[in-house]
Amino acid sequence: MSNADDFFAPYFEEYQNLAFDKNIYPVIQKFADVALKVRSSGNKMMFAGNGASASIAEHGAVDFTKQGKVRGVTFHDPNLMTCFANDFGYDDWVAKAIEHHGDDGDVVVLISVSGKSPSVVNAARYAKSRGMYVVAFTGRSPDNPLAQTADLNFFVKSDAYNVVENIHSIWLTATVDYVIGKAVYETRAYEIPE
Repeated sequence: MSNADDFFAPYFEEYQNLAFDKNIYPVIQKFADVALKVRSSGNKMMFAGNGASASIAEHGAVDFTKQGKVRGVTFHDPNLMTCFANDFGYDDWVAKAIEHHGDDGDVVVLISVSGKSPSVVNAARYAKSRGMYVVAFTGRSPDNPLAQTADLNFFVKSDAYNVVENIHSIWLTATVDYVIGKAVYETRAYEIPE
């Protein structure tokens, strides 16, 4: 095992350089504008990803719904996933979920570190064919298929999966807070009795 200082100094410097570059501000602002448009139109945002990206998608859907008052949904229920993957193939299950649940004016948010996962790339292509706005969170290579298909792409220039995933989460939740207009707020509707 390497020395902690030797490992963590460059590790966290990479986070600092990638996550907090001011070039991301207009991308977050654009996503917030899209979310506010969805909220005012009564539409929804549909979130999806694989593995840890599915967890980030679920976090985003819940926070946009509860905190930002922008309706967000995911398709990561095991019954839906296994049914659609079995009947339509894993590479097309997300696209089929969007087909069954999507409405005109909805926005699709897809998360993939590589930007090459067939299930999310096919979902992006399907959403675009329906005229839906697609937001992507990707990493590794800037010319990945998901980034090329999306209308708005949050790109992390790193090959480190955990770094990319954590930065995706930071940017996604920063967008929620920007929609709300503050970072500190009460999340409970009631106080827990002591």
